[in-house]
Amino acid sequence: MAKKKKNFKETTIENFYDLKVDKMDELVAALKGEAPPDDNDLSMYISDCTGVDDKNAYTRGGRKKEFDPYKVDFLGRIPTWIKAIFVKWWFAGAVCYFVMFGLQNFIGDPLDLIVFTGIILGVVTELLVNPLFRYMERDNREYDPYMMFPFPFKAYWTFFTNVLYYIVIAACVNGMYLGLNILINSINGSNGITGVEPLLFGTFCLIADMAFIGIKDLVVYLVKRNKKEKTADV
Repeated sequence: MAKKKKNFKETTIENFYDLKVDKMDELVAALKGEAPPDDNDLSMYISDCTGVDDKNAYTRGGRKKEFDPYKVDFLGRIPTWIKAIFVKWWFAGAVCYFVMFGLQNFIGDPLDLIVFTGIILGVVTELLVNPLFRYMERDNREYDPYMMFPFPFKAYWTFFTNVLYYIVIAACVNGMYLGLNILINSINGSNGITGVEPLLFGTFCLIADMAFIGIKDLVVYLVKRNKKEKTADV
């Protein structure tokens, strides 16, 4: 004997998208500091919501702290380009301090030291700098213009490309030091040599890095514009 199919009651679109209008009114009233429409006690104070009345639930003036879902922190007010440049500059200076200063007595060949420094720069960029950019970014990926290979973490091949790329950057930084020394010697007429130190090294590394990234971004822009024009002509 065949089983009878169950007749499901058709659900109307109004019931399917049943918006909790009363809850939205309560939330709006709470954010405005007003009493909720149904006169229920709805508090936005941290101590009332957590149930813990400790010193962290009060401001320095003795007032109760409130939840503010739209509050922007201090780092959020700093422009993206300032944060990106500072992070890249600081990590490059740190590599100079810990690698070049720490290993210059063990690696006598300057070329080997340059290559090793570039390798460490690539590893630091892949494991620390780029993940930090991904952590600080919002939905619009605003830190992509400051990365040579702005790909997600699952693209493991970027590890090797970053290492090779920063070996080139380290060589360019070495060339900048040589050019600076030639310029100083030509001006002063002496044989003075500017030594390597973290601040100037980080600055030179940042200049070379952003120059190559700028060229890459320009090429990508021109390719995309060319494709867009070809698509529009079809």
